[in-house]
Amino acid sequence: MSTTRAGSRWVRADLRARKGPAALTVLAVAGIVAALITAVTLLEDGTNPWRGLFAQTEGAHVWIYTKDGPQVSLGGIDGVAETAGPYRSAPVTVAQDGRRDPAALRAMPATPPAVAHPVVAEGRWLDPAQPDGVVVERSFARSLGLRIGAPFTIIALNGGRHTLYVRGIADSADQGFYPEWTPGLAYVLPVMLDRVEPVQARSEWVTGLRLDDPEASQVVSQRAVVMLEDRLQRVYTWREVRASMELDNRLLGTLLALFGVVGLVAAALALANAAGGRVLGQLRDLATLKSMGFTKGQVALLLLVEHGALGLLGIALGAVTGWGVMAAMLGPSSVAAGPVLAIVAGTALVVLAAVGLPAWRGGRTPPIPAAPAAPPRGHLSRLARLALLVRLPPALVLGTRDAFTRRVPAFLTAFGLAVPMMMITIGLGVWSTLDSFKSHPEQVGQHASLYVRPGKLEPAAAQRIAERDKDVAAVYPGTDVNALAPGEARSVRVRAIGGSAQPYPFPVVEGRMYARQGEAVAGQGLLDLLGVEIGDRVRLTVGGTPLIVRIVGRAVEPDQDGEVLSLGLDSLAEKDAQPPAYYALALQPGADPAEVRGRLLGESAEGLDVQAAVNPADRLSVIRVVIVALIAVLALIGLANLLTASALGLRDHAFDLAVLKAMGLTPRQVMATLVTGTGLLVVLGIGAGAVAGASVVTALIDLQGHTSGVGAGIGRAPSPVTLAVTVVVAVGAALAVALIPARRAARAQVPVTAR
Repeated sequence: MSTTRAGSRWVRADLRARKGPAALTVLAVAGIVAALITAVTLLEDGTNPWRGLFAQTEGAHVWIYTKDGPQVSLGGIDGVAETAGPYRSAPVTVAQDGRRDPAALRAMPATPPAVAHPVVAEGRWLDPAQPDGVVVERSFARSLGLRIGAPFTIIALNGGRHTLYVRGIADSADQGFYPEWTPGLAYVLPVMLDRVEPVQARSEWVTGLRLDDPEASQVVSQRAVVMLEDRLQRVYTWREVRASMELDNRLLGTLLALFGVVGLVAAALALANAAGGRVLGQLRDLATLKSMGFTKGQVALLLLVEHGALGLLGIALGAVTGWGVMAAMLGPSSVAAGPVLAIVAGTALVVLAAVGLPAWRGGRTPPIPAAPAAPPRGHLSRLARLALLVRLPPALVLGTRDAFTRRVPAFLTAFGLAVPMMMITIGLGVWSTLDSFKSHPEQVGQHASLYVRPGKLEPAAAQRIAERDKDVAAVYPGTDVNALAPGEARSVRVRAIGGSAQPYPFPVVEGRMYARQGEAVAGQGLLDLLGVEIGDRVRLTVGGTPLIVRIVGRAVEPDQDGEVLSLGLDSLAEKDAQPPAYYALALQPGADPAEVRGRLLGESAEGLDVQAAVNPADRLSVIRVVIVALIAVLALIGLANLLTASALGLRDHAFDLAVLKAMGLTPRQVMATLVTGTGLLVVLGIGAGAVAGASVVTALIDLQGHTSGVGAGIGRAPSPVTLAVTVVVAVGAALAVALIPARRAARAQVPVTAR
């Protein structure tokens, strides 16, 4: 019992003596754990919105769209457990606050069905007593700024206007979130849909299939395609819905996971370095404890408790912070206990392993209190000899000699600084890539700044108005259609815009742009889906009409997970291409899209629907905040490593200070000697980390782009100026931190003694 009390008092006294380094260690570990929990939650939440909604709504695994009500029993397909619908659906345009958005009105019964029933989040479900009520899917309602009771003005294909009133806002697993998935979805009673769109030929029928085995969705879809033949419009499965819901969160989660895992390695190195350096500085104390009767195991346990407790405290703090942030952002139910516990347990094992070896070495300290732990002696290093040859000042020569006195700690210090610097450089590369997308949207397919839909006007009149504007450089007529992919029994997006002779300037990074009818460029996701390469021919089906094209290039494609085929409008059948659904407007350099939009609306007497293009980088702006936070955490890890190196250097050369002063070195020269020893490790570690990060950042971003379907060719390394400034700031900050203990030691009146 007395041994336990003595050990606990010793641990408390030592922690009080180094409050600053201890606090840095706790904060660094906490930041890494919080980043890991956030990453896992976002990666899991990338599928959880779909998974949770699918479970709540008893969702369908396959959705089939047909020209009219299917004349065959889709529920009889082997593997189909239940069906939803068929429901009649009609395309409309929602006119809200001066903007117009495409939507699909789906007729639903007043009693929610058992399969694929929307879950009302606000308000109530449809009621026959209020036939003009509408229930709007939540992401669509959020985009339009709708509230319960708000008017919901729609324009049918015949131009008729109808005003409905929002009765409810619901979550649905039927399709992805708006606007990534268009059109927006709204539910009305069948009687209301008959009033809005009385012509059956202008609508389609939607049928959902719930399967016994979700993995059989491909087979079931193929059987449905065979049964329905040319009545089939399009089909998609739960996989496409899940992929649509997960894009942004998974990208952010992947970045956090990369930073978190590498940061955990850096934190483990920092802990091991700190524990090892502290053990070297405590050899007299440890020897005294051994002489008092402490066994090897007891001394090792004391060191493990002291240094491990800092890491465990950081883990607890990081777990609470990470859980709290995710619970505030996504709700308490979004943070799964299993992954959090796994991260806590795994990080705890890493922390204990990192401090275990130094603790074991400390337990082997011999019980000889008077034995000093002198630094190793030997020949001058090559670097020190070089310093002599170039006739550097004596203080710098001595500091160069001292930098590698202990090679293993020197390597750990340099490596511990290189890893955070490498991740900081990668973060700057991600920032640079987002800046490139923001300042050059044409690199992600946003050559057009405005999109004009005819609205109340005829398409030809809309095109003439757009072409007359002085700031419009080019007008590209276009339309987006869904096509059935061969052998996949699912739909993909076909974007027909411009003409084959005057193509829309898609950012083609492999192959070439299409130049004639029957040629197209594809996103990486589509190439992977169809298993084709540039130069291959593919056969799709658009509204029952075959579409055979040759893929001549790969374009950067941020939409639909890259599963998009882009071609000229004249490559589509006339029934699918005419009239164009919209016109993409490329503006003159320096033109203000808001001013052009105002002029077009004024000239058309508000008859046109003019919308600004949405840059994909806008959706990822939160990544900038994350990068700043992670850089701060990585800087803490580097700072902890630096303080350990400074403390170890001072301890090793404590007896040399009096000798240096006796040799005639001034306090400033003594301080320069101490800082030079640490500074060389700083420059080596930060320089190596910056070079390593700059050499891999483009490849890592392109790898992420390839796996997400966007495609390689998007990565941008940080500019040389940015990287140089970052390195200078990092080295300057590190030297400033190392200067503080060196100044105190140099001005001490008596030699600093090793503890």
